[in-house]
Amino acid sequence: MRVLFTAGGTGGHFYPIIAISEKLNKLIEKNKLYNVELLFMSDKVFDENLLTQNHITLKKISTGKLRRYFSFENFIDIFKTVYAVLSVLIQMYKIYPDVVVGKGGYASFPALFAARFFRIPVIIHESDSVPGKVNKWAGKFAYRIAVSYPSAAEFFPKDRTALVGNPLREAVLSLSEGGAELLGLEEGIPTIFILGGSQGSQKINDTIMQIVGSLVKNYQIIHQTGKANIKDVENISKSVLRDNEHRDRYKAFGHLNDEAMKMSAGAADIIVSRAGSSIFEIAAWGLPSILIPLPDSGGDHQRKNAFTYARTGAAVVVEEANLTPHLLETEINRIMEDDNEREKMKVAAKGFAKLDAAEKVAEQIMQVLLEHRQ
Repeated sequence: MRVLFTAGGTGGHFYPIIAISEKLNKLIEKNKLYNVELLFMSDKVFDENLLTQNHITLKKISTGKLRRYFSFENFIDIFKTVYAVLSVLIQMYKIYPDVVVGKGGYASFPALFAARFFRIPVIIHESDSVPGKVNKWAGKFAYRIAVSYPSAAEFFPKDRTALVGNPLREAVLSLSEGGAELLGLEEGIPTIFILGGSQGSQKINDTIMQIVGSLVKNYQIIHQTGKANIKDVENISKSVLRDNEHRDRYKAFGHLNDEAMKMSAGAADIIVSRAGSSIFEIAAWGLPSILIPLPDSGGDHQRKNAFTYARTGAAVVVEEANLTPHLLETEINRIMEDDNEREKMKVAAKGFAKLDAAEKVAEQIMQVLLEHRQ
């Protein structure tokens, strides 16, 4: 028996698949289905080690991408996509999985097309408040559709759609205590945790560098800059904070592994973040947040996600076009100085979080496998 996962190559697509596979592997063992093979088909792999750890075999493909702006590459990529579909049809016939699980993204289209061609059951999960093109199309024939935001359900058939939340890996679900000592934090000083997404954010980094000298007077800062940005940020911060008596309150990291992420969140009083899949981690941690959506994300999904989440009361949104050092510092101070507001945001965040999303999707996959075993 085989389960084929397919998705784009971003962390927002990849990590939920890992979360689902963690739960699915447990269900496979519980139901004693020892002959189940898990596969992942995409044009990019965000973290090959996680595939190995979860016993998932990679099936790499090459496909085209549909850009939302004029480009001659769109014309070339039509042929790439056609070639990918033909290639995947052959691979799918050889693999013939019992179920195909799609997370969206252009790279999932060939596998979903092949699944429809061979009448293989399809389960899709949509992480954004407004579905992407591939998932919107796949929803017309999918056996089951899982969504993270209530607004996304409006785009799919009601009888096959369920609001489950976004699957989160076990490694990032819970907060870790005791991180203050390892991260070199001062006891009793409020902490700001800044997340720029998996690649970091130049705009957020630049804005923070302009107010870091003022912020460290009252707060300590854990700043995930992105690997490519860490050297520049370190150089600028050293210069800006050279004569600041609180310079040790600023901690910059290019990348934070799972444990460091949980420690940072465990120490944080507020998070400043992009508005990608990190929204669901922030909600699971039950922390107030200031969201700065990426303005040119595909389909403007970060902006839509941010405002959908903010309407729960768990966050405030500052659009990048309006982002200034003064505005960001004012918003941080406003929230940090209002205990009642912060408590309301925490409650709203926890109310939004759905910690069993991965398990619910895995159960639907298992249902198909059990039906096929009979």
